[in-house]
Amino acid sequence: MRSRAGWTSAGTPTASIPEPFMARELLTQCIAAYPLIEGSTMSARTLTCTVETMETLSADVYRLFLRGDPQQILFAPGQYLMLIVQGNHLPFSIANAPNGDGILELHVQYIAESDNARALFRQLHVGADIEVSLAGGESVLELDDPRPLLLIAAGTGFAQMKSIIEASLALHPERPIHLWWAARARSELYMEWQARQWAEQNEHFSFTPVVELPGEDDFDGVVERIDNALHDRVHRADEASIFIAGSPGMVYAVVDTLARIEPMAKRIFSDVFSYAPRLKGQDDGS
Repeated sequence: MRSRAGWTSAGTPTASIPEPFMARELLTQCIAAYPLIEGSTMSARTLTCTVETMETLSADVYRLFLRGDPQQILFAPGQYLMLIVQGNHLPFSIANAPNGDGILELHVQYIAESDNARALFRQLHVGADIEVSLAGGESVLELDDPRPLLLIAAGTGFAQMKSIIEASLALHPERPIHLWWAARARSELYMEWQARQWAEQNEHFSFTPVVELPGEDDFDGVVERIDNALHDRVHRADEASIFIAGSPGMVYAVVDTLARIEPMAKRIFSDVFSYAPRLKGQDDGS
């Protein structure tokens, strides 16, 4: 992986970062402290965090660790925050489960054509302070939900799923989880190793990588668009809680696919439903 000034390759952090989650007892206490009851929200707050570590994950995706006041870092698994850069609020999913140590993990994609991305990356370096507003989003893991989890992500939508997965594995390791992670090419599955590690270490966790472009001969995933892949391989999902993270087009294509499998849309969650709501009657056939 390529590196840049102030960044390190994944796996070689420049500062001490905690394990994905701490001892199960502590994580359970931290997660349980937050109001995850359906429909509940936490008041957003703005605070200053310090860039503690930055890692290169792929050609254009970077992992960022921020540290703030643990008493102010309050969020539920699945929520997002805003980085405030030159007066602009830039949303990023929080990629770690809350563990009470004041650490926030983000997966940041650099888009050269974006003025906001260029401004953000000029500000990011180890030791820099950055303003953060958190937490937002109602697409969160519910502690009392016993259903299996069907998690469907595209690109950096994996960050939201990572937070949910870490919390679920810590609290309810026996809960079935199936993660579908889609990208154009395998190189864009920037933490594929992490998903495979979860699958190896937990018998109730399944991982299906999906790419659109054929490539490596040893790839054991699916080469297809994510909505088509789901249509061909998911036969029922009415008993699951379903989380979808990606672009509005991707999310609604997946929603339409699942609806054709069976009408079971009561337990589908996505932040897209809030910031890019679909017009009544609008679907892939309209």
